[in-house]
Amino acid sequence: MKTISAPHVIGVGLKMYLDVDATLQWAHRVKEIVASHPAVASGAVEVFVLPSFPMIRDMVQIFSGSGVGVGAQNFSNHDEGPYTGEVSPLLLKQIGCEYAEVGHFERRSNFNEDEALISKKVSSAFRNDLIPVICIGEYEELDPEETSSETIRQLRSSLSNSGRFLADSPVVVAYEPSWAIGGVAPASAQHINAVCQAIRDELIQMGAKEFWVIYGGSAGPGLYSSISNSVDGLFLGRLAHDPESLSRVLDEVWLEERKQKASNS
Repeated sequence: MKTISAPHVIGVGLKMYLDVDATLQWAHRVKEIVASHPAVASGAVEVFVLPSFPMIRDMVQIFSGSGVGVGAQNFSNHDEGPYTGEVSPLLLKQIGCEYAEVGHFERRSNFNEDEALISKKVSSAFRNDLIPVICIGEYEELDPEETSSETIRQLRSSLSNSGRFLADSPVVVAYEPSWAIGGVAPASAQHINAVCQAIRDELIQMGAKEFWVIYGGSAGPGLYSSISNSVDGLFLGRLAHDPESLSRVLDEVWLEERKQKASNS
């Protein structure tokens, strides 16, 4: 079973923006950044990357031994069978995947993935020793109390077939308000802190032992320091397609980690 030993997690979803050459160039630069960054070398941060399907094996090879995990942006809820065009989570595990994204707003809205299917996919990820990255978030801008209620409802639904795994399997929950995805700015720090704390409390109530709550939705450099008390990291999209932006985010996480250690000493 893959585990996460770091207290902070930074994920990057490449979606379908980069071609083969651009993906390889990006990966090699990220490997250089991670190899020399104290946040990763110290064990404070684990980075994971979700490339397009055809690039997964290349990415696994490039990031081997680097501290960067590789995962898939989508997968089938079936391990095998007559499912033309689908990708088995068992196969993904066999080729080196460690993470599997589930329930992203674009999958829900563009491909009509409903909550019943998302719940099956989460269970399938756990069953195949993949760490599910469960995306939850409100569809329209609401106040923090309403948002917390909606995200907790989605969380419970996503884990409705997976309660037995929570005691001994890691899980990443990405809070991503859909109205902030691809927007000009993330949700406010006050909003993120309130909602992510509610998600954390709910995971504890559900019996989760190893969980990381991260924020996505126009996340990028300059955000982490204002939400570090309620989140364990960030889920980066297009802003991390420039590797230097990822480097700046790692700088911020490392700074906050050192501040926290200093205040506790």
